[in-house]
Amino acid sequence: MPDKLKIVIPTAGLATRVRPQSWSKPKPLVGVAGRTILDHLFDSFSSVPDLVTGSRQRPETAEYVIILGPFLGETQIPLFIKEHYPNYKVNYVLQSIMRGQSDALWLAREYLTGPMIMCFSDTLIETDYSFLTDENADGVAWVKPVPDPRRFGVAELDGNGWVTRLIEKPASFENNQVVVGCYYFREGRELISAIEEQIKRRKSIRGEYFLADAINIMVERGLKIRSQPVDVWLDLGTIEAILQSNRYLLECSCENTRSINGNNVKIVPPVFIHESAVIKNSTIGPHVSIGANCRITDSRVEDSILEAGAVVNAAALKSSFLGRQARVQGRSAESTPMVLNLGDDSSVVL
Repeated sequence: MPDKLKIVIPTAGLATRVRPQSWSKPKPLVGVAGRTILDHLFDSFSSVPDLVTGSRQRPETAEYVIILGPFLGETQIPLFIKEHYPNYKVNYVLQSIMRGQSDALWLAREYLTGPMIMCFSDTLIETDYSFLTDENADGVAWVKPVPDPRRFGVAELDGNGWVTRLIEKPASFENNQVVVGCYYFREGRELISAIEEQIKRRKSIRGEYFLADAINIMVERGLKIRSQPVDVWLDLGTIEAILQSNRYLLECSCENTRSINGNNVKIVPPVFIHESAVIKNSTIGPHVSIGANCRITDSRVEDSILEAGAVVNAAALKSSFLGRQARVQGRSAESTPMVLNLGDDSSVVL
């Protein structure tokens, strides 16, 4: 009988590219389209099959392995899951020193036996995982072509779509088949064995062990890893990327507009507005996500995310991100829109 498929989510990175939002909360708990990144990530696994029965399993019956960082994530993520997903089976592993992706998985090795999906916490893809029921390859790497692959890792493929090599952060545009941060391994122990060899070889970059090098060792050993194209990949690695993903998720949502009567409010969909938010004399949208207990008065907000408790008065905002309890005091909704990135509990007077 096959082992139960595990879903592994490394979350230990410092998320420096989404600061100041990540100063006070781990990146998986940053908001986008009215929910946290972690909420959306859990949703994305809804088609993962139960390899024991061959049927689709419910997310709450899956077995998760979440690798935490030593700072905010160590406490905030388990508390969030306990509150919002109390029935989920989650094994937590702490990566106390940032030594890269492979090191994070090495620390979780006691759980990584049998088949596994590994998905980074800043990656959302639209894919149907049900094909894994009949998958014969040793591994699968989801890929998508992008105009500029230099910030990511890319896959070199043969004529049949099999991976011949992964390259981390290429220097050129020649190969743009980006590995989007989601992988399947038929046997987790094969991955752990390759990581052990990677560490023995000291195959690292500036002290970090990248997963690409471990996968290259697997390919060297003759394991067959194929590519799986994906049409929709939402990168959540920067504030700009999060705002772009917010636009996409709002456009795809069928419940993205709350009707607000009175108070001289104009809504330009798509938007998400939490039922507890208070809005007066303002124009909201398009592509705006407004969290719980936000207050917006005499303002104009477009293409922005306002997390819970944010307050905006007499301001025009565009392409902005306001963290929890952030406050903006402006002069007029008719002024030139400002682009702001304010962390939790921050305030600014325009």
